[in-house]
Amino acid sequence: MNALKIGRYIRHLRKATGMTQKDLAEKLNLSFQSVSKWETGEALPDTAILIDLCEALDTTVDLLLRGGVLAAGECRPMRAEDVVKGFRCMEDMGKYFGEDSTFFTGMVEGINEKMNIDLLAYLKDPRAREVMYAEVLIQGILSGRTVDLEEIGQVIHNEKMLETIRRYLAKAGEAPRGASEDVQQ
Repeated sequence: MNALKIGRYIRHLRKATGMTQKDLAEKLNLSFQSVSKWETGEALPDTAILIDLCEALDTTVDLLLRGGVLAAGECRPMRAEDVVKGFRCMEDMGKYFGEDSTFFTGMVEGINEKMNIDLLAYLKDPRAREVMYAEVLIQGILSGRTVDLEEIGQVIHNEKMLETIRRYLAKAGEAPRGASEDVQQ
C-alpha cells in the first residue's frame, strides 16, 4: 500500500464531494488533523473506520486502499447496449415465463422493493427507462467498470443524466472516453 497515493485519492474524493477536512472528520467523529495526516501520506485510516470513510467518499474499500487504481484485470468494459438488452430481457421474462410466473413476479417485486420504484411502469416510460439505464451504468462505474461516454450518449439523451455519469467517471478517476461535443444535446 502506498500511503501517499491513498492520501491523494482521499483528498481528491473529499474535494469532489465539496467537503472540507473538518467536514469529513466530523462525519467520522475524528479530528481534522487525522484527515490531514491521511491526505499527506503521514498516516493511513484505521481499519475500524474504513467502511464509514468509503461511504462518506462514495467509493469502495478496494479502490481506496489501491489509491483509486483498479487491480490489474479488473478493468472490464460495460456497454450501454448491453444494459439496454438487459432491460429487454427483464420484459421478455414476463412474456416467456408468464407475467404471473413466480420468477417474473419475484424479480419485479424484488427490484421494486430494493429500488423503491414501480419497475413495470418505469419500463413503459422512455424517460424513466433512461434513468434506470443511467443508474445501472453508474453502479457499474462505482464497481470499477469502464464505459464509453460516446456510446452512452447514443442511449441516454438527457444532458443532466450524462453530466451525472461524467461526474461519477471523474470521481472514479477515469477520464471520460468519447466525451466529444456531439454527445451533448
